[in-house]
Amino acid sequence: MKILKEYEAEELLKKEGFNIVERDIAENKEQAIKKAEKIGYPVVLKNIELLHKSDKNGVRLNIYKENLEKNFKELKSKKVLIQKQEKGSEFLIGIKKDDVFGHVIMFGIGGIYTELLNDISLRVYPISKKDAKDMVDDIKYNKIFNFRNVKLNKKVIINNLLKINSLVKKYPKIKELDINPLILNEKEGVIADARIIFE
Repeated sequence: MKILKEYEAEELLKKEGFNIVERDIAENKEQAIKKAEKIGYPVVLKNIELLHKSDKNGVRLNIYKENLEKNFKELKSKKVLIQKQEKGSEFLIGIKKDDVFGHVIMFGIGGIYTELLNDISLRVYPISKKDAKDMVDDIKYNKIFNFRNVKLNKKVIINNLLKINSLVKKYPKIKELDINPLILNEKEGVIADARIIFE
């Protein structure tokens, strides 16, 4: 089994044409300040060593110049991932390899609400464009796509689901792929965290 942590997984996805959040790696506070200024505040800091960062306080949001050094130090990591803090609604897209059905494509509400709401739609690989559209419509909270005069770009989700579908053919040994969150707004969607496990 081979596990690609966040940065490695995002590099693979970037190579395959996915839109990845602007980010960089810093090994000390001086690098962190320089790279955060280049990316633009606010930024997110992440402990790159952790697989499940949120469980161990490995993610710091709303970081500006004045609180960057303190948070960088508290993460206690040799390498810290610095990324642009995007605005939008958070979704989950992924792949799981099931013992019975084989590869299954997933879509649902992402971010901190993934486990709380458990709002996910599933389809067995391979999926068509119609399947992808149906998956988006199937979640209970699909009203989020047109809520309070904000119209999220559904096409971005559909396109990402179809790209994920294509990954299975190219990388058949994928056991698990989690993109969470994909941050979506009215114009675009950007992947802000991902991990991949190969058999």
